Amino acid sequence: MMKYTILCLFVCSIFNFTHAQNAAEKTIPSNFTDGSPMIDPTPFIKSITAEDLKRHLTVLASDEMEGRETGTAGNVKAAQYIATQFRNMGLPNIGDKYSYFQPVYFISEMWEGIELYVNGEKFRHLWDFYAFPGTNSNEPDISAKEVVFVGYGIEDENYNDYANIDVTNKVLIAYMGEPRNSQGISYITNAQKDSEWTSDWRKKVITAKRKGAKAILFIDGDARKNIAENRRLLLGSRMRLGEGEKPEGRYANNAFISTNIAKAIMGKKFKKIVKARKKIEKKGNPKSVALPCDFQLIQKKKTDRLTGDNVLGYIEGSDPALKDELIVVTAHYDHLGKRGDDIYNGADDNGSGTSTVIEVAEALAAARKGGVGPRRSVLVMLVTGEEKGLLGSKYYVEFPLFKIENTIANVNVDMVGRVDEKYEKNPNYIYVIGSDRLSTELHEINEVANKNFTNLTLDYTYNDDNDPNRYYYRSDHYNFAEKGIPAIFYFNGTHPDYHRTSDTVEKINFEKMESIAKLVFLTTWELANRDKRIEVNVTGRN
Repeated sequence: MMKYTILCLFVCSIFNFTHAQNAAEKTIPSNFTDGSPMIDPTPFIKSITAEDLKRHLTVLASDEMEGRETGTAGNVKAAQYIATQFRNMGLPNIGDKYSYFQPVYFISEMWEGIELYVNGEKFRHLWDFYAFPGTNSNEPDISAKEVVFVGYGIEDENYNDYANIDVTNKVLIAYMGEPRNSQGISYITNAQKDSEWTSDWRKKVITAKRKGAKAILFIDGDARKNIAENRRLLLGSRMRLGEGEKPEGRYANNAFISTNIAKAIMGKKFKKIVKARKKIEKKGNPKSVALPCDFQLIQKKKTDRLTGDNVLGYIEGSDPALKDELIVVTAHYDHLGKRGDDIYNGADDNGSGTSTVIEVAEALAAARKGGVGPRRSVLVMLVTGEEKGLLGSKYYVEFPLFKIENTIANVNVDMVGRVDEKYEKNPNYIYVIGSDRLSTELHEINEVANKNFTNLTLDYTYNDDNDPNRYYYRSDHYNFAEKGIPAIFYFNGTHPDYHRTSDTVEKINFEKMESIAKLVFLTTWELANRDKRIEVNVTGRN
């Protein structure tokens, strides 16, 4: 009896496997503009379930994840959970050091205190002088009894301001740009064109550091204008991509000073400096001058560094002719973290989008294993740093793992688990944003996928160019759109729990989430399997 039962189970399993294979290989007519047949996605859609979505979200929005704020242990735990799901799907390691991660670096550098004195007179920061936090080290006291004029601060084979002088532990003062004769010919390039000494002032700062100088001051005749144009960088309070310039050990501390400060430093030797400059311009002969004065520069700097990870799930395309083209499916998994004992679990924002994208990845991976697609490659990427200013997705488009010109579309999911007031009696809806901003074909693909399979109400209220909420500019898809990549953003609207500790799992509508996840999959599926790459055919709306 036992042998008979085992035999029956074996036969049934073969029948079910064959039936699934036949269903997967079936093609259905396509209503899309390029006319290509579409492989039946039905077997893979069925793998997306409310139960699985709830299982993922219950973990991601748990207290153990501590609100998933970028740079915290909870964010790391969430990233590891997502990576484990990709590993269980059999997806390859394509990230840093053969992992599922793309490390993302954020830095914020700002002045806590910056002051400049000449002979006891205090000059005003962002009025009389300015300095970029990112190119300076934290130096609470740079003092000197003299400042050394070094012409233009250049050391070049054709012209050398440092010839025959020792500037160790000195504060230097120099003109911006490079020396030219009366015809405008540079003594460095022997032509009217600028050298790197003009186009990259950091070259002078690096040279001053190598020569042992404590600091270098640049005379800026347009100080007020340059302060106005560079105010954001000078204040430097926002997080920026990358690890920063790491000025310690590389740059001499530096500041740009107005002509008023320069005259105060030069004092009685002002005319001697003017004469030295004219001599440089006439013959190209460097001239240094020691300027006795009581000088002090205070540069107290605050630096905050955050690191995070974009988590990468890669499904390689099955069609040799199309697999170099890529669709990127995104959702941010970070949230607001903890404030004291309060945990911002972020179930809807954006545990819902993260769980959705994990399920989409699983369906695509199943299709790949079954040998039926997707024809193009798909990168399913859970990004960090969204709550810090869309930083994870910004980092990816600036440092992409795959050629950005081969990325044909971005499908972004941000908050899809709740029902807003407008649709309280009709939860089967989704706001669609951005689908027609760059490509009418992307818009049509989503419309037809919904009509053929999911039948959700597609609401374009927030896609209006004049939408005061400006949601189009507020989620990760926008960084792709800025690069000219068509992008579609799925969003359920806001609710009273948005960015509050009350955004918790028990308030999520998982049946609604399942329908939206299926639509996300279907749109991605069509983008990945159609014969023709969608066209960027809309201008003037991005």
